[in-house]
Amino acid sequence: MNQPHDHQSKDRLVLVRDKRRIDPVTLQPRYGDADGESAELAPPVGPGRNGGVSERPAQSRAAGPAHPQPGGRTEAKAQPKGTEQEERTETEVLRAQLQERTADLQRLKAEYDNYRKRVQRDRLAVREIAVANVLAGLLPVLDAVQHADEAGEVTGGFRQVTDALQRQLAALGLESFGRAGELFDPALHEAVAYDPSDRVDRPTCAAVHRPGYRVGGHLLRPAQVTVAEPPPEPPIITEN
Repeated sequence: MNQPHDHQSKDRLVLVRDKRRIDPVTLQPRYGDADGESAELAPPVGPGRNGGVSERPAQSRAAGPAHPQPGGRTEAKAQPKGTEQEERTETEVLRAQLQERTADLQRLKAEYDNYRKRVQRDRLAVREIAVANVLAGLLPVLDAVQHADEAGEVTGGFRQVTDALQRQLAALGLESFGRAGELFDPALHEAVAYDPSDRVDRPTCAAVHRPGYRVGGHLLRPAQVTVAEPPPEPPIITEN
């Protein structure tokens, strides 16, 4: 009576579901439903040699995981953000900005150079004005020294002092002018007398009564001179 039952149990298939999260063959984690995707059919179980139940070797699918691995994903190559026309336009904009910044730097440099030159000129002008103011107060002393020299009173140690004073004043830029024979210049000479002379054809300084002085472009005082002028031409008489 037991034989039909044993034959039926021998041919019956046993459903085995592999719920392991790690594949025993590939050693990779399994993704998905372990109850459905990993289910496998086991061969029929029959009696062993010793009357026991024979062991069924565990089998797994050699297929890889159903889903791609996070580390093995192949990302699509990034596409360029702009087209060739957009890149050309961006290059032109950058070039225009560069030219504008360069022009700004050149303009600032030119302004700085002009400012530096102007400051230097102003410093020189202030220095000349300060020196001119000091030397203008020394002109009466120079006149007294010159008169004493013309009278022959500058001798000995006083001569050395006079020469040293004149050298120092010349080093400061003091320049004297007004010599006999110079052409008369109303901007530099002050005429105290006029003498007609047939030896000149233009107004000329005949005698210098007091020399003039200047420092750079600053006139401290004009020279006082006597002007020799050519005689006036006789009037032309026309007969009626």
